[in-house]
Amino acid sequence: MDVLWQEFSTGLHDAKQLSHVVIRLLVAALLGAVIGLQRQRTGKPAGLRTHMFVCLGAALFVISCAGAGMSSDGLSRVIQGIVTGIGFLGAGSILKLGVEHDIKGLTTAAGVWMTAAIGVSAGLGSVGLALMATALTLVVFWLERFEHKGKQERDEKKDDSQQQ
Repeated sequence: MDVLWQEFSTGLHDAKQLSHVVIRLLVAALLGAVIGLQRQRTGKPAGLRTHMFVCLGAALFVISCAGAGMSSDGLSRVIQGIVTGIGFLGAGSILKLGVEHDIKGLTTAAGVWMTAAIGVSAGLGSVGLALMATALTLVVFWLERFEHKGKQERDEKKDDSQQQ
């Protein structure tokens, strides 16, 4: 029974350590959910669960490695692996469509990448930084309204010139 308890509590030396881990994981899950909800409401392919998984997974990688006593060099390599892996995941969400070679999914890929960065911040214990980054991410996603408005105006001008 002692062996079982040791396995369940590895990296969690005391109640204070457990509290830090729980807070960091909850913050990562909640911040991923906030970003994911915004993306889901706007009909994007990567929504609530995707962003929660990315943020929570990135935080878990960092927390588990730090909890195992990994050096800062080792932790740096883990973070580099997260960044690379998420970049690969994001690349899968980018599509080139149609004759006009429209590219779709770049913002989704960047958003997933940013969600991983927020998860890493939360996992490292930089909760304030993770909160600020989440707020700024939402502002950037909100700017989409202006981007589409400008695209609509360009398309209208293009249609007018083709009709003449």
